[in-house]
Amino acid sequence: MEHYKKVVPPEQMMEPLLALLNETDCVPLVISGSSMSPFLAHSRDTVYLSRADRPLKRGDMILYQRDSGGYVLHRILSVEKDSFTLLGDAQTLPEPGIRPEQVRAYVKAVCRKGKLLQKGSFWWEFFEKVWIRMVPVRPVIIKIYAGIRRATGLR
Repeated sequence: MEHYKKVVPPEQMMEPLLALLNETDCVPLVISGSSMSPFLAHSRDTVYLSRADRPLKRGDMILYQRDSGGYVLHRILSVEKDSFTLLGDAQTLPEPGIRPEQVRAYVKAVCRKGKLLQKGSFWWEFFEKVWIRMVPVRPVIIKIYAGIRRATGLR
């Protein structure tokens, strides 16, 4: 039997998907894009979204909607009085001024490389607490990581 993935444009699926959060604790979403690399990979990994019904803090991954309408999954770099500054794990330029009402959900768990990870696991804690502090050296580390992956054939 042949398997296939159907890719649905975000503008068609996000509102119904987020509406499910009113009925259940978690909703899975396959990652699209590379801004959360190296923690999460495009089409490989899944995040489990939950209602943002608790105070959000530095290191949390959140799904938010930009004023332009696009949905983005990034990590909180800092919490200000009336906004958040966000940053993808593969990025070095923060996005300030994200208002609380733009937040649609937070990531409660992930399936990374086929393994379920959540708060307390090594990689979760590394990216939440260590990687977020390494913004200035990320480009060098990412280049080294990519070179190792190419040389060894790792996914």
